[in-house]
Amino acid sequence: MNEPQVTVLAGPTSVGKSTMSRYIRENYPAVCFSVSATTRDPRPGEVDGVDYHFISAEEFDRLVEQGAFLEWATVHGRHRYGTLRSTVEEALGAGRCVLLEIDLQGARQVRRTMPEAQFVFLTPPSWEEMVARLTGRGTEGPEEQQRRLETAKMELAAESEFDVTVVNDDLDRAAAELVALMGFQRNAV
Repeated sequence: MNEPQVTVLAGPTSVGKSTMSRYIRENYPAVCFSVSATTRDPRPGEVDGVDYHFISAEEFDRLVEQGAFLEWATVHGRHRYGTLRSTVEEALGAGRCVLLEIDLQGARQVRRTMPEAQFVFLTPPSWEEMVARLTGRGTEGPEEQQRRLETAKMELAAESEFDVTVVNDDLDRAAAELVALMGFQRNAV
């Protein structure tokens, strides 16, 4: 690998971004994963500081005012998510490559502030599969599912804004493809 880089992973709701990020953390220890901050409540099994930094709306506002985020956005019209600038800068300074799992709004902000980053769009194998994943996880009610599917239509239309597309049809294969794009191999240290 040459210089450390930032890789931005984005895609529509329920495409498996969180699942893929968790899988990469477990199977590719050399990849530095930037843990986002969010104002939403944890889902079952999520751990503060591992999956997200779960913070209050007031704390999020304070961090926005301080310019602490590389990017931040309100997602699905409800909760805010953001990438702490300090986390990314520290990892790059230590010579590590960084993976950012963020939404489309955040990816667009990073494109403006860090155009040298690599932008990867994670897409489902089909619309039907994405709907099945969203309804199957059982973490949102029907109204929230509908809101997320409407957002997903807009997100899917943005695929051409990305450098490369990875189809999440098989987690192991798709994760290996993403990590290879970052210049790593399984179990690289």
